[in-house]
Amino acid sequence: MEQTIKAFLEEIFKEEGLEDCFFVEMVLVGDHKLTLYLDCDSGMSFRKCQRVSRMLESRIEEKGLMTEKYTLDVSSPGTDRPLKFQRQYAKNIGRKLKITDGEGETFEGTLSVVNEEGIRIEYKERIKEGKKKKTIVVEKDLLFENINKAIVKTSF
Repeated sequence: MEQTIKAFLEEIFKEEGLEDCFFVEMVLVGDHKLTLYLDCDSGMSFRKCQRVSRMLESRIEEKGLMTEKYTLDVSSPGTDRPLKFQRQYAKNIGRKLKITDGEGETFEGTLSVVNEEGIRIEYKERIKEGKKKKTIVVEKDLLFENINKAIVKTSF
């Protein structure tokens, strides 16, 4: 089922205005509820979700992939879902991330660089210098392969 849905999405993503969209995750509950998380380099809007949903719905019904009464939800991953792809990191440069690495260590900082191998975050740290404390900016490089979880922190 997942491969068929991905193939449908590849076709849909060739449509004008959807070329920079990509598949993130699929959650299937039985044969009656399908939730898709999609993202776009230019940002996923309600209109794009709605358009993809309608196009996908017609293909699902045409092929009889789901039961007669089913629910299809098409959404962006949202801030509570971890980043999975380099493309998602790139669009979040300048935002604060909470990252857990492969050893279970957690870091919070502002995403400043994204490249093919990994990312760089910047955060402030207080250090003791003589009898006084001083705040310094620390840059930490992390390889994608060493990131277990990265979530965008929202601030209000």
